Amino acid sequence: MKTYDAIVIGSGQAGGPLAKKLALAGKKTALIEKRYIGGTCVNDGCTPTKTMIGSAKMAYLASKSRDLGVDIKGYKVNLRRIKKRKDEIVMQFRSGSQHGLEQTRGLDLFFGEATFTAEKTISVKLNKGKTSQLKADLIFMNTGCKPVIPEIEGIHDIDYLTSTSILELDKVPDHLLVIGGNYIGLEFGQMFRRFGSKVTVIEKSERIVSREDEDVSEELTKILEAEKIKILTNAQTLKFRKTGKGNISATISVNGKEQNIKCSHVLVAVGRAPQTTALNLDKTGVKTDERGFIKVDDKLETNIKGIYALGDVKGGPAFTHVSYNDYTIVYRNLIEGTNYTIKDRPIPYCMFTDPQLGRIGLDESEAQKLGLKVKVAKLPMAYVARAIETGDTRGFMKAVVDPKTKKILGATVLGPEGGEIMTVLQMAMEGGITYDRIRYCVFAHPLYSESLNNLFMSIVD
Repeated sequence: MKTYDAIVIGSGQAGGPLAKKLALAGKKTALIEKRYIGGTCVNDGCTPTKTMIGSAKMAYLASKSRDLGVDIKGYKVNLRRIKKRKDEIVMQFRSGSQHGLEQTRGLDLFFGEATFTAEKTISVKLNKGKTSQLKADLIFMNTGCKPVIPEIEGIHDIDYLTSTSILELDKVPDHLLVIGGNYIGLEFGQMFRRFGSKVTVIEKSERIVSREDEDVSEELTKILEAEKIKILTNAQTLKFRKTGKGNISATISVNGKEQNIKCSHVLVAVGRAPQTTALNLDKTGVKTDERGFIKVDDKLETNIKGIYALGDVKGGPAFTHVSYNDYTIVYRNLIEGTNYTIKDRPIPYCMFTDPQLGRIGLDESEAQKLGLKVKVAKLPMAYVARAIETGDTRGFMKAVVDPKTKKILGATVLGPEGGEIMTVLQMAMEGGITYDRIRYCVFAHPLYSESLNNLFMSIVD
């Protein structure tokens, strides 16, 4: 039995930095990782997907270059080279993080799967075959989530893809069927359409990205359909079966009517589930919700004192930046004696379709549900000088404001550099800068953010 001051399970965007900082603060720390350093973000999420999206954007620009007076003939998409570049960048990020951890004094790194054997005792089944027993008064779980595989007839008879396995393809699918019309599914769908695949998206709700305002969903649908992505809503996948030459036949129901779709590949992107089963939390008394997410208080502590959960495994918005912020809150509270909480913290996010969808705070439909008296500012990107000049006027800017206090309550930007524009408004919200000040703020010309002047001029006081 090895005794530590702290044990961190999972080396994601909370676990890795937290383990390192705890060790540097003088606490003898163990970090347990069952797979790769860096967690989902570095290995299966943000880093590889945004790298490949960069390649997809280049293919799109090549196809559209004639509109800007530049003829590019005969360009080719080489998925093997795209994958090689992606793998190199992932390895750079992963190995750099691992090297930093291995060089940290007071930090022991274990590669294996962690299982609780008692309240604060952990057995680690090492990847090399042995087992280690560890205990500590402080334990932090950052084990993340994994793709949900729905119970669809025949799904286990086909070689379906997940958001992890699709990254390993080195040949462009002839026809990619995407099950799920939300953030992950749409990013991959557009990416592979630009690589040359025929793409069909199946969404069970009435519209894609159904958590967003209806006008956002409608505009994004138009954008994707303009790239010849077929979107079927009010649709459910009923069964799969293999056909000749390695193809797949999917039986789906659209508005209650069955039809068959032949495809070469199926991407399952219907959601993610917490990785808590192997932890054997019954041995600790740590409580989870009905979906298996670990319950925490506003300071990320579970119902067992000294045991914390950070990142996706605790539920709530599953974003890398949330996980990282969890780490900073826990570390500062425990080591620096601060009193930070996760209550009411702003949660920005960006979907990296092209154009991007950036979002912070309340949207219009949420404000209506809360019964708030608000005003909505909206500006099509077709009215943004920078968008016109660069040849991409898809989307719009939108903000929800309080007409009495003139505070910005939320913003949604679907457009070129949507995430960056959204961040400008997030900073305004953080600093209490009201929309009437932004209306006459001097921005450099001609930036996208300069059109925030015009956005808020659309509000009549």
